[in-house]
Amino acid sequence: MNILVVDDERLARQRLCALLSELEGGHQVVAEAENGEQAVEICERQEIDLVFLDIHMPGMDGLEAAALISRQEPPPAIVFTTAYGEHALDAFEVHAVDYLLKPIRREKLAVALEKVTRLTRPLVQKGEVEEQWITSKYRGGVQRIPLSQVYYFRADSKYVVARYRGGEALLEDSLVALEKRFPDELLRIHRSTLVRSRMIAALHKRPDGGVEVGFADIDDHLEVSRRHVPQVRRLLAAPLTPA
Repeated sequence: MNILVVDDERLARQRLCALLSELEGGHQVVAEAENGEQAVEICERQEIDLVFLDIHMPGMDGLEAAALISRQEPPPAIVFTTAYGEHALDAFEVHAVDYLLKPIRREKLAVALEKVTRLTRPLVQKGEVEEQWITSKYRGGVQRIPLSQVYYFRADSKYVVARYRGGEALLEDSLVALEKRFPDELLRIHRSTLVRSRMIAALHKRPDGGVEVGFADIDDHLEVSRRHVPQVRRLLAAPLTPA
């Protein structure tokens, strides 16, 4: 279980992280934020299962951040951590799992973690949380990208470039490794290109006789090698159209 700790006080974040490290279970703190804006951004960018969220913070407070985070699909669980008890009703209106008063006691924290585990485990068992991910390492960190946002993978020198809704990312995986890992999702259209089959919107014939695929919501067009044209046509079940 990936955890995000949000608090504008660094010492409060450190103390909560220390308490979490003392508790057994399959959880880890993967990110920290000092305000609501950062929390929302991290939840959009990373796979977060649980957010420990302070309420009183400068700028966007915890309640505002929780309202935005809870709109994500699927949303992470939220546990509020605050020194004030008057926001308990507001907290549960944004579907918080628990509400911990500072100073946080180890026993209360363990109970909150167990609540989250009970809520999320059935979803995993039912297969309702089954997103697949790819990982891109960049200077200073690692980015996880949902496979559902990827249009295609293209070999470029010693790296593979992933084109996804957020732009491009460099991967250390080879095309062969990706093809083996996601056989039901990826279609090879060229020796240097794998495409997510469900992202292909059209198959075009260029004036020079070459063939390329197009996508519904980006302008990229990718060449299809002659040997791979039949399987792309079968996938689309449509004749070639002029570019």
